[in-house]
Amino acid sequence: MADEMWDESISKPANKNSVPAHWERELLEKVLLASLNEQRRSRRWGIFFKLLFLAYLAAALWLVAEPFGGLTHSGSAKHTALIDVQGMITDGAEANADGIIEGLRAAIEDKATKGIILRMNTPGGSPVQAAYVYEEIRRIKKEKPNLPIHAVVSDMCASGGYYIAAAADKIFVNTASVIGSIGVIMNGFGFVDAIGKLGVERRLMTAGDHKAILDPFIPVSSREKEHIQGLINNIHHQFIDAVKQGRGNRLKNDPELFSGLVWTGEEGIKLGLVDAVGDVRSVAKNVIGAEELVNFTPREHLFDRLSHRIGASFEHALQSAVTVPMMR
Repeated sequence: MADEMWDESISKPANKNSVPAHWERELLEKVLLASLNEQRRSRRWGIFFKLLFLAYLAAALWLVAEPFGGLTHSGSAKHTALIDVQGMITDGAEANADGIIEGLRAAIEDKATKGIILRMNTPGGSPVQAAYVYEEIRRIKKEKPNLPIHAVVSDMCASGGYYIAAAADKIFVNTASVIGSIGVIMNGFGFVDAIGKLGVERRLMTAGDHKAILDPFIPVSSREKEHIQGLINNIHHQFIDAVKQGRGNRLKNDPELFSGLVWTGEEGIKLGLVDAVGDVRSVAKNVIGAEELVNFTPREHLFDRLSHRIGASFEHALQSAVTVPMMR
């Protein structure tokens, strides 16, 4: 009888409200632990992305508040304003007329500015952009005749860069700097014979007899070549006149000065293209008399920089198809 009761209790199914078996409890604990770990990971990533966003927001606010890179004021202490002209001088590039002129105007509006240095390191670029800056410097010199504006060359100041520097009171160089290249260039390629050999038919429709001038797939007529050469010569004469106005009788009477040749800084001193050897700090301290430097070069915001790079890439692609005059 007892044995029958024992067997009956063994075979009887467990009550629904009874405590789970040992393995069930372990499984439940593991599931709960995994859920807690996942929640912790989610919180950590959430905190990380919030901090990242705050850092981005702080950087954006700083860029809005500080439009001029490296700008540090020291109250009423006199300083030398520094403006960088770096790389190709073209619209949309880091060195463009609007940016350089913005820096110049900000520098002269600062009452603590005792003088301005244009820190030059450029192979040249657009004659239009260079002319804009040249005229702005001459306007400032008329408005503030006692405010010195000097150009200081590091590696190179050629063509359109020299166009700008010629407007300064003095040009300082390193003996190994490259300066000059007073000339204008317009280049391209011709594929007239190539498409004929490849059996390619050129289909071009224009309104205007010379609308397709310098098209690389059709021959250049003597009339068009003469016209383009006259255009380049005209720009070259404008460049020469600007240099003569800026440098005056400091220029030596040498027929090679305006031939497009380049010289070292040491040779440039002898030719009157530049004035003396000097760097940014020595000119600020010994020539202007204000050793402290304040950089007034406008710095683009991130999105502007990206859009300008895209625009510059498009411009480069366009210039590959349509040749324009350049000072370089």
